[in-house]
Amino acid sequence: MTPKRFALVLLVFAAAIASVTFDISANSKTKRPVTYTKDIAPIFYKNCAECHRANDIAPMSLMSYKESRPWAKSIKEKVLSREMPPWSPDPQYGEFANDCRLSQADIETVVAWVDQGAKEGNPKDLPPAPAFADGGWRIGKPDMIVSMPQEQIVNPKTSDQILYFNVPTNLKEDKWVQAAEIHPGNKKVVHHVIAFVISPETLAKSGGQRARLSDKRAEIFYRDGTLSRVKTEAPVVDDGCNAPKGLAVDNDDEGSSAEGGRGTFLAGYAPGRGIDVWQPDTAKRIPAGAVVVFQLHYSSFKGAFEQPEKDRTSVGLKFSKEPPKKEIKTEGISNFLFKIPSGAANHQVTSCKVFKQDVQIISYMPHMHLRGKDMKYEVVYPDGKRETLLWVPKFNFNWQTMYELKKPLWIPKGSRMVITAHFDNSEKNKYNPNAKQDIRWGDPTYDEMMIGWMDYLVNNNVKPDIAKSAGK
Repeated sequence: MTPKRFALVLLVFAAAIASVTFDISANSKTKRPVTYTKDIAPIFYKNCAECHRANDIAPMSLMSYKESRPWAKSIKEKVLSREMPPWSPDPQYGEFANDCRLSQADIETVVAWVDQGAKEGNPKDLPPAPAFADGGWRIGKPDMIVSMPQEQIVNPKTSDQILYFNVPTNLKEDKWVQAAEIHPGNKKVVHHVIAFVISPETLAKSGGQRARLSDKRAEIFYRDGTLSRVKTEAPVVDDGCNAPKGLAVDNDDEGSSAEGGRGTFLAGYAPGRGIDVWQPDTAKRIPAGAVVVFQLHYSSFKGAFEQPEKDRTSVGLKFSKEPPKKEIKTEGISNFLFKIPSGAANHQVTSCKVFKQDVQIISYMPHMHLRGKDMKYEVVYPDGKRETLLWVPKFNFNWQTMYELKKPLWIPKGSRMVITAHFDNSEKNKYNPNAKQDIRWGDPTYDEMMIGWMDYLVNNNVKPDIAKSAGK
C-alpha cells in the first residue's frame, strides 16, 4: 500500500463520535485468561472483519493472530476511545438494528487480551472465518447477478469520474427483490456505487438512454467531463425548507432517487454502508424488461493510487417468492441550490419533504462530502409535534453508514421531514480541499452534496395492508 493510499484510508478511522476521555494505561477488570483464538477472533470476525481483511479499505487485516498481534496496543487504544468500530449517531435518538458498538464486556475482553500479553491460544478454538465478497455472498447465493458489461480501466492522477453503465435484465416478468449486495470490483478506486432500475416505459421515452435531466434541472447544472455540477450563477437557496416559489429543491415526487431522473434506487455501496437485506413481506420491484444502471464514482482524489486499476462491479439479487405486503421506496431529500461561502466554519443547509401518503421509515443514510460536519433528521407531524429521528454529530465522508431501524417508524400523511446539515469550509477542516472557494453542489469529491437518504415502506396494493401500529 502506497503512503498516499494509506493516508487516504486513515480518513476512515477519524473519530466518528464525540470525544471521550479514556486512560489507555488502565488495566482490564477481567482476570480469566483471554486468548485470540477463543475470545478475540469472534469479536473481530463479527465487528471488524468487514473492513479489516486483505485488500480492503482498512490499513491492516485482523483475520488471523499473526496479522492482529502487531497492532495489539493500537487496538486497545481505539476500542477504549470507542473510535472502533465506527458508529456516529447520538444515542439519544433512535434504536438501530445494525448498531455496531462493542458491548462493555467485549471492550473488557479486548483490553484484557492486550494486558495479558496478547496471547494466541489453542488453534482448535478458532471459529470459522466469515465469508465476504472475495469468497462468497453475504446475502447467500444470489438468484441473479448483474455485472458491468466489461472492465473499466481507471487511470491515476485524474479527476473524479461518475460513469454510468446500462445492463439489460432480460426479465420476462416483474421480480421483487428481497436482498441486494453490490460487489465493487476494485475498492481501491470505487468510492461508491448506486444501482438504479429504469423501466421499459421510461427507457422508451428517453430513446434507449437513461433518463435525461429535466429542462428545469438543466438550467441549474452543467457537465464537466463525466461530472454534473451546479452552475456558479444558479440561484442560491440554503434554506430549502423555505425555498421561494418556483425554486423547488427536488423533493416533489414520492420515492425519488435524488439523482435527476436516473431511475429508481435499487441498491448502493459506500464504505461503511452495509448490504441491503429487507424484512419478510417487504421488497423492491424490478419491472419485466427493466434495465439496471450502475452509477460508479471512481475516485483518484489526491493521488489515491499510482498505477492504472481495473474494475468490474456487480450486484447480486435475491428474489421474494411472492409479491410482498409492503413495497420499499428509497428517497433522497436533498437541496441542490445551497452555496457554502469560503471560510465558513458552520454553514447551515436545510431541505424538507412533505409526505403525500402514510409511510413507515426503515432506514436513514446521511450523505455529504469532505466539508460535511453533521446532519439531523427531524419530523414535524400534522399536529405540529416535532421529533428528532437521527443526529450524526460528526459526519465522516469515508464511512457512510446506513442506519437501520429496529422497528419501522410510522409517519402519517402530511408529515414534514426536515433535514438539517452543517458544513465546514474553513482552513480548520483538515480534509477541506480548498477553503478559499465558495462551494456548490457537484458530483466530484471536491464539491459538496446534501442528501438525507431514507428507505420507507408503502402499501403496494398487492396484499392487504399490514398493521399501522408497527413502530407507532
